[in-house]
Amino acid sequence: MERRLLIRDVYAREILDSRGNPTIEAEVLAGDDVVGRASVPSGASVGRYEAAELRDEDERYNGRGVEQAVDNINSRLADQVIGMNVFCQEEIDRALIRADGSRDKRNMGANALLAVSMAAARAACTALKLPLYRYLGGVRAVKMPVPMMNILNGGAHADNALDIQEFMIVPAGEKSFREQLRMCAEVYHSLKSILRERGYSTSVGDEGGFAPDLKNAHEALRMIRDAAERAGYQMGREIQLALDVAASEIYDPECHAYVFRGEDQSPPRTTEEMIRYYENLISEFPICSIEDPLDQEDWKGWQLLTERIGNRVQIVGDDLFVTNAERLKKGIRLGAANAVLIKVNQIGTLTEAFKSIKTAQDAGYRTIISHRSGETEDTFIADIAVAFNAGLIKTGAPCRSERVAKYNRLLRIEEQLGEPETEMH
Repeated sequence: MERRLLIRDVYAREILDSRGNPTIEAEVLAGDDVVGRASVPSGASVGRYEAAELRDEDERYNGRGVEQAVDNINSRLADQVIGMNVFCQEEIDRALIRADGSRDKRNMGANALLAVSMAAARAACTALKLPLYRYLGGVRAVKMPVPMMNILNGGAHADNALDIQEFMIVPAGEKSFREQLRMCAEVYHSLKSILRERGYSTSVGDEGGFAPDLKNAHEALRMIRDAAERAGYQMGREIQLALDVAASEIYDPECHAYVFRGEDQSPPRTTEEMIRYYENLISEFPICSIEDPLDQEDWKGWQLLTERIGNRVQIVGDDLFVTNAERLKKGIRLGAANAVLIKVNQIGTLTEAFKSIKTAQDAGYRTIISHRSGETEDTFIADIAVAFNAGLIKTGAPCRSERVAKYNRLLRIEEQLGEPETEMH
């Protein structure tokens, strides 16, 4: 018999994210007493083709308020979904997309659509008394993700000279998520001790990673290598490294080159010089993944880079793909990248994000579920990572409660699953 539980009400409010900026929290009431609540993250490094986040641009919160997006939910989007079956996620999301009517969700705001989409899913799993990951993924949700932990910040995530945005550690070997998390946390605390001993600041960036004023990426990677070895781990064998370059942030379209403004006053680099730069880095350090190594418009460069090092390193498209299945299909067709970062707020509804995951997995591309730099305490992405056996998750350092909440949620999920195998890269 088909399950049926009608949405009776939808309500949204303005709350604060981890950077002290407003964001949206929505609640969906299904039946008499089933409530699903969800809140939406926001990014600092934003891809050109992301769905549009609606901000008020008035005097409140320095123009960052979301009252209009909240009002769009309460006065317009609510009317579109009230009376719908809460278990029909795709139909709910289609109704939200139709109500917006634009290609990039700029009319209602992608943040408004996503808040309702997520809250509806939460209400549905609550009604069925199922964990969210089981509701989304069914019996196929069996694999824990491996953490890609951002422990050192640069770029748009920190006020320092490092141009590369994220320096991450990735545990290797067949271990439980609980053990992987412990390894990463130990390296994180070891790095803090080394930074303090060497006279560097131990303040943290947006995602909880340390933000010392190091002179370049080589120095940052050596610092992390020292921290891992002090913590008792072998680099390459037990701990690997990953980068998020966010290259679109350093690309200068006027000179058609990549400008490292903070690092040693380096001269601008062409695409070929950037590829050689990465080849040199992976020859010196055990780097297993590089995210957004080139500009989001440099399709030929992505093809060439994937040909050169894609058999040795995970090449991840974030700004390149923006969780958009159509852009991802183009990348697959061209052989650009071999992995995709999934950020639900880049596209605006759960259905569209899940389509991108399936598109990637069907093509043999790896999937990484990711947080944003402006986060909330909502742990939704932890469940998505398990629901779709994503393999990897990015949710920041073991610092700041909005990041730690996702790790703690995964610890609880692992207990429920009985410590299944994790997918190693």
